Amino acid sequence: MREQLGRPMRGVVGIAARCVCGNPTVVATEPRLPESAGSTPFPTFYYLTHPGATAAMSALEAGQVMREFTELLETDAEVAAAYRAAHEAYLSDRAVYGEVPEIEGVSAGGMPTRVKCLHALAGHALAAGPGVNPIGDLALARGDWSAERCTCAQPREAG
Repeated sequence: MREQLGRPMRGVVGIAARCVCGNPTVVATEPRLPESAGSTPFPTFYYLTHPGATAAMSALEAGQVMREFTELLETDAEVAAAYRAAHEAYLSDRAVYGEVPEIEGVSAGGMPTRVKCLHALAGHALAAGPGVNPIGDLALARGDWSAERCTCAQPREAG
């Protein structure tokens, strides 16, 4: 994970998803970062770490896909209901590691009413599995990366 992100990870409680070759794609983090990080509330329980996955989500965000997905939430009651359920599932998963009053009711990625961060939503979809987070599933389907096709051995682009 340190190699993937180029920095040490803080507050990791486990690897929530891996790509087909076994490398981490998503980590689960504490809802409050450790004292060394200032004991900061951290709502992003599922954190996308795989460079290929993060690049794919960044490309989608640059292409204004978040606006399209937010409009889908506004026009499709079934998708909106599933997204609200994903928000509740996310909060439930994180609560196992402690309650943090500052982020009570706050999940990630804009849930439950808008689409703000595809990285967080894809991370949740990868960790929870298909069918739990409809917007995360859509983002993963639309992106040019797949956990089923290893890209870990490919050189990273300079950034």
